[in-house]
Amino acid sequence: MTWVLLRGLMREKRHWGQFLTDFQAAFPDETVLTIDFPGNGALCQHASASTIAAMVEAAREQVRAAGITDRLNVLSISLGAMAAVSWAQTYPQEVNRLVLMNTSLAPHNRFYQRLRPRNYPRLLVTMLFGSVRQREQLIRDLTCHPTDAAIASSLVDAWVSYAQQYPISRTNIVRQLIAAMRYRAPYQQPHPSLLLLAGGGDRLVNPICSQILADRWRSPLRVHPSAGHDLPLDEGAWVIDQVKHWLDEAFFTPSGEG
Repeated sequence: MTWVLLRGLMREKRHWGQFLTDFQAAFPDETVLTIDFPGNGALCQHASASTIAAMVEAAREQVRAAGITDRLNVLSISLGAMAAVSWAQTYPQEVNRLVLMNTSLAPHNRFYQRLRPRNYPRLLVTMLFGSVRQREQLIRDLTCHPTDAAIASSLVDAWVSYAQQYPISRTNIVRQLIAAMRYRAPYQQPHPSLLLLAGGGDRLVNPICSQILADRWRSPLRVHPSAGHDLPLDEGAWVIDQVKHWLDEAFFTPSGEG
Protein backbone atom coordinates (compact mmCIF):
# COMPACT_ATOMS: atom_id res chain seq x y z
CA MET A 1 0.00 0.00 0.00
CA THR A 2 1.13 3.55 -0.73
CA TRP A 3 0.67 6.60 1.45
CA VAL A 4 0.49 9.95 -0.33
CA LEU A 5 1.15 12.99 1.87
CA LEU A 6 -0.35 16.35 0.87
CA ARG A 7 0.57 19.63 2.57
CA GLY A 8 -1.14 22.99 2.63
CA LEU A 9 -0.82 26.51 1.31
CA MET A 10 2.75 27.46 0.31
CA ARG A 11 4.22 24.36 1.98
CA GLU A 12 6.53 21.79 0.38
CA LYS A 13 7.92 18.33 1.06
CA ARG A 14 10.59 19.49 3.50
CA HIS A 15 8.00 21.07 5.76
CA TRP A 16 7.00 17.58 6.93
CA GLY A 17 10.25 17.62 8.91
CA GLN A 18 10.87 14.75 11.32
CA PHE A 19 7.30 13.54 10.87
CA LEU A 20 8.12 12.04 7.47
CA THR A 21 10.93 9.90 8.90
CA ASP A 22 8.80 8.82 11.86
CA PHE A 23 5.79 8.02 9.67
CA GLN A 24 7.88 5.85 7.35
CA ALA A 25 9.34 4.05 10.38
CA ALA A 26 5.81 3.38 11.66
CA PHE A 27 4.82 1.83 8.31
CA PRO A 28 8.06 0.20 7.15
CA ASP A 29 6.43 -2.08 4.61
CA GLU A 30 4.54 0.68 2.83
CA THR A 31 5.60 3.30 0.32
CA VAL A 32 5.37 6.95 1.45
CA LEU A 33 5.25 9.55 -1.31
CA THR A 34 5.29 13.30 -0.60
CA ILE A 35 3.83 15.67 -3.17
CA ASP A 36 4.73 19.25 -4.07
CA PHE A 37 1.89 21.16 -5.67
CA PRO A 38 2.93 23.34 -8.64
CA GLY A 39 4.35 26.62 -7.40
CA ASN A 40 5.77 25.06 -4.23
CA GLY A 41 9.13 23.51 -3.43
CA ALA A 42 11.02 22.09 -6.39
CA LEU A 43 8.08 23.13 -8.59
CA CYS A 44 8.36 26.80 -7.60
CA GLN A 45 8.91 27.88 -11.22
CA HIS A 46 5.55 26.43 -12.24
CA ALA A 47 2.30 28.36 -12.06
CA SER A 48 0.16 27.29 -9.14
CA ALA A 49 -3.25 25.89 -9.93
CA SER A 50 -6.16 28.19 -9.24
CA THR A 51 -8.55 25.29 -8.67
CA ILE A 52 -8.38 22.32 -6.32
CA ALA A 53 -9.29 20.01 -9.21
CA ALA A 54 -6.14 21.08 -11.07
CA MET A 55 -4.07 20.44 -7.93
CA VAL A 56 -5.46 16.92 -7.84
CA GLU A 57 -4.44 16.33 -11.45
CA ALA A 58 -0.91 17.54 -10.67
CA ALA A 59 -0.71 15.16 -7.71
CA ARG A 60 -2.00 12.24 -9.78
CA GLU A 61 0.66 12.97 -12.40
CA GLN A 62 3.39 12.72 -9.75
CA VAL A 63 1.95 9.44 -8.49
CA ARG A 64 1.99 8.03 -12.02
CA ALA A 65 5.55 9.29 -12.56
CA ALA A 66 6.59 7.38 -9.43
CA GLY A 67 5.27 4.18 -11.01
CA ILE A 68 2.57 3.70 -8.36
CA THR A 69 -0.52 1.87 -9.53
CA ASP A 70 -2.13 0.59 -6.32
CA ARG A 71 -4.92 2.32 -4.41
CA LEU A 72 -3.74 5.12 -2.18
CA ASN A 73 -4.01 6.07 1.45
CA VAL A 74 -3.96 9.86 1.49
CA LEU A 75 -2.83 11.76 4.59
CA SER A 76 -3.35 15.48 4.23
CA ILE A 77 -3.47 18.78 6.06
CA SER A 78 -5.29 22.07 5.48
CA LEU A 79 -5.32 22.94 1.74
CA GLY A 80 -3.92 19.47 1.02
CA ALA A 81 -7.02 17.99 2.66
CA MET A 82 -9.22 19.86 0.19
CA ALA A 83 -7.28 18.15 -2.59
CA ALA A 84 -7.65 14.80 -0.83
CA VAL A 85 -11.43 15.17 -0.62
CA SER A 86 -11.64 16.21 -4.27
CA TRP A 87 -9.42 13.29 -5.27
CA ALA A 88 -11.61 10.77 -3.44
CA GLN A 89 -14.78 12.28 -4.87
CA THR A 90 -13.55 12.42 -8.47
CA TYR A 91 -11.51 9.21 -8.57
CA PRO A 92 -12.92 6.94 -5.84
CA GLN A 93 -11.32 3.89 -7.42
CA GLU A 94 -7.87 5.37 -6.72
CA VAL A 95 -8.32 6.11 -3.01
CA ASN A 96 -8.33 3.52 -0.25
CA ARG A 97 -8.41 5.71 2.86
CA LEU A 98 -8.36 9.40 3.80
CA VAL A 99 -6.85 11.16 6.80
CA LEU A 100 -7.77 14.86 6.96
CA MET A 101 -5.98 17.11 9.45
CA ASN A 102 -7.16 20.57 10.53
CA THR A 103 -9.06 21.24 7.36
CA SER A 104 -12.02 23.51 6.72
CA LEU A 105 -14.41 23.18 3.83
CA ALA A 106 -17.12 25.28 2.25
CA PRO A 107 -20.09 25.01 2.32
CA HIS A 108 -19.90 23.16 5.66
CA ASN A 109 -17.81 25.72 7.56
CA ARG A 110 -18.42 29.47 7.87
CA PHE A 111 -15.74 31.87 6.63
CA TYR A 112 -14.99 33.09 10.15
CA GLN A 113 -14.46 29.50 11.28
CA ARG A 114 -12.23 28.62 8.36
CA LEU A 115 -9.86 31.47 9.14
CA ARG A 116 -10.01 33.18 12.51
CA PRO A 117 -10.96 36.86 11.88
CA ARG A 118 -8.32 38.26 14.22
CA ASN A 119 -5.69 36.99 11.77
CA TYR A 120 -7.07 38.70 8.65
CA PRO A 121 -5.08 41.99 8.72
CA ARG A 122 -1.72 40.48 9.63
CA LEU A 123 -2.07 37.65 7.13
CA LEU A 124 -3.05 39.91 4.25
CA VAL A 125 -0.26 42.43 4.81
CA THR A 126 2.49 39.90 5.58
CA MET A 127 1.68 37.40 2.84
CA LEU A 128 1.49 40.03 0.12
CA PHE A 129 4.05 42.60 1.26
CA GLY A 130 6.21 41.11 4.01
CA SER A 131 9.74 39.75 3.75
CA VAL A 132 10.40 36.02 3.55
CA ARG A 133 11.40 35.95 7.23
CA GLN A 134 8.32 37.90 8.30
CA ARG A 135 6.12 35.51 6.33
CA GLU A 136 7.70 32.37 7.74
CA GLN A 137 7.66 33.79 11.26
CA LEU A 138 3.96 34.53 10.94
CA ILE A 139 3.26 31.02 9.66
CA ARG A 140 5.11 29.55 12.63
CA ASP A 141 3.25 31.80 15.06
CA LEU A 142 -0.15 30.82 13.67
CA THR A 143 0.39 27.12 12.97
CA CYS A 144 2.56 25.83 15.82
CA HIS A 145 1.99 25.86 19.57
CA PRO A 146 4.34 27.97 21.70
CA THR A 147 7.74 26.41 22.30
CA ASP A 148 11.26 27.26 23.40
CA ALA A 149 12.43 30.48 21.70
CA ALA A 150 15.65 28.89 20.42
CA ILE A 151 13.75 25.95 18.90
CA ALA A 152 11.23 28.28 17.29
CA SER A 153 13.99 30.45 15.85
CA SER A 154 15.79 27.42 14.45
CA LEU A 155 12.59 26.25 12.78
CA VAL A 156 11.99 29.64 11.16
CA ASP A 157 15.62 29.70 9.98
CA ALA A 158 15.08 26.35 8.25
CA TRP A 159 11.87 27.52 6.62
CA VAL A 160 13.53 30.71 5.40
CA SER A 161 16.29 28.65 3.80
CA TYR A 162 13.67 26.52 2.03
CA ALA A 163 11.93 29.65 0.74
CA GLN A 164 15.21 31.14 -0.45
CA GLN A 165 16.15 27.98 -2.34
CA TYR A 166 12.67 27.51 -3.82
CA PRO A 167 10.97 30.93 -3.65
CA ILE A 168 7.22 31.05 -4.04
CA SER A 169 5.92 34.04 -5.95
CA ARG A 170 3.20 36.30 -4.62
CA THR A 171 1.21 35.45 -7.74
CA ASN A 172 1.31 31.77 -6.82
CA ILE A 173 0.32 32.54 -3.24
CA VAL A 174 -2.75 34.35 -4.57
CA ARG A 175 -3.57 31.53 -6.99
CA GLN A 176 -3.48 28.97 -4.17
CA LEU A 177 -5.68 31.17 -2.00
CA ILE A 178 -8.15 31.49 -4.88
CA ALA A 179 -8.20 27.71 -5.28
CA ALA A 180 -9.03 27.29 -1.59
CA MET A 181 -11.76 29.94 -1.68
CA ARG A 182 -13.37 28.49 -4.82
CA TYR A 183 -13.54 24.90 -3.63
CA ARG A 184 -16.85 23.42 -2.51
CA ALA A 185 -16.76 20.03 -0.84
CA PRO A 186 -19.51 17.47 -1.32
CA TYR A 187 -22.32 17.46 1.21
CA GLN A 188 -22.11 13.68 1.51
CA GLN A 189 -19.15 11.84 2.97
CA PRO A 190 -16.45 11.82 0.25
CA HIS A 191 -15.12 8.38 1.21
CA PRO A 192 -16.39 5.63 3.52
CA SER A 193 -12.99 5.20 5.19
CA LEU A 194 -12.14 8.64 6.54
CA LEU A 195 -10.46 9.88 9.72
CA LEU A 196 -10.46 13.51 10.88
CA LEU A 197 -7.73 14.85 13.16
CA ALA A 198 -7.68 18.30 14.74
CA GLY A 199 -5.59 20.39 17.10
CA GLY A 200 -7.51 21.95 19.96
CA GLY A 201 -4.98 24.78 20.06
CA ASP A 202 -5.27 25.70 16.37
CA ARG A 203 -4.89 29.49 16.13
CA LEU A 204 -5.42 29.61 12.37
CA VAL A 205 -8.54 27.50 11.77
CA ASN A 206 -11.24 26.95 14.37
CA PRO A 207 -11.23 23.23 15.36
CA ILE A 208 -15.03 23.34 15.25
CA CYS A 209 -14.63 22.97 11.47
CA SER A 210 -13.45 19.38 11.94
CA GLN A 211 -16.25 18.70 14.43
CA ILE A 212 -18.87 19.92 11.96
CA LEU A 213 -17.43 17.72 9.21
CA ALA A 214 -17.30 14.71 11.53
CA ASP A 215 -20.95 15.21 12.50
CA ARG A 216 -22.20 15.68 8.96
CA TRP A 217 -20.16 12.87 7.47
CA ARG A 218 -20.48 10.58 10.50
CA SER A 219 -16.73 10.11 10.45
CA PRO A 220 -14.44 9.54 13.44
CA LEU A 221 -12.70 12.61 14.85
CA ARG A 222 -9.73 12.71 17.21
CA VAL A 223 -8.72 16.03 18.79
CA HIS A 224 -5.39 16.74 20.44
CA PRO A 225 -6.10 19.13 23.34
CA SER A 226 -3.24 21.57 22.75
CA ALA A 227 -1.67 21.00 19.32
CA GLY A 228 -1.80 23.78 16.76
CA HIS A 229 -2.68 23.84 13.09
CA ASP A 230 0.46 21.98 11.97
CA LEU A 231 -0.41 18.75 13.75
CA PRO A 232 2.42 16.68 12.23
CA LEU A 233 4.95 19.23 13.40
CA ASP A 234 3.48 19.86 16.84
CA GLU A 235 2.44 16.32 17.74
CA GLY A 236 3.70 13.96 15.06
CA ALA A 237 3.86 10.92 17.35
CA TRP A 238 0.23 11.50 18.36
CA VAL A 239 -0.84 11.71 14.70
CA ILE A 240 0.90 8.44 13.92
CA ASP A 241 -0.69 6.74 16.95
CA GLN A 242 -4.15 7.91 15.90
CA VAL A 243 -3.68 6.62 12.36
CA LYS A 244 -2.41 3.25 13.59
CA HIS A 245 -5.28 2.85 16.06
CA TRP A 246 -7.79 3.76 13.37
CA LEU A 247 -6.32 1.19 10.99
CA ASP A 248 -6.37 -1.44 13.73
CA GLU A 249 -10.03 -0.68 14.46
CA ALA A 250 -10.87 -0.93 10.77
CA PHE A 251 -9.09 -4.29 10.54
CA PHE A 252 -11.27 -5.73 13.29
CA THR A 253 -14.47 -4.20 11.95
CA PRO A 254 -16.51 -6.77 9.94
CA SER A 255 -17.31 -4.26 7.21
CA GLY A 256 -13.64 -3.37 6.88
CA GLU A 257 -14.50 0.31 7.23
CA GLY A 258 -13.37 2.60 10.03
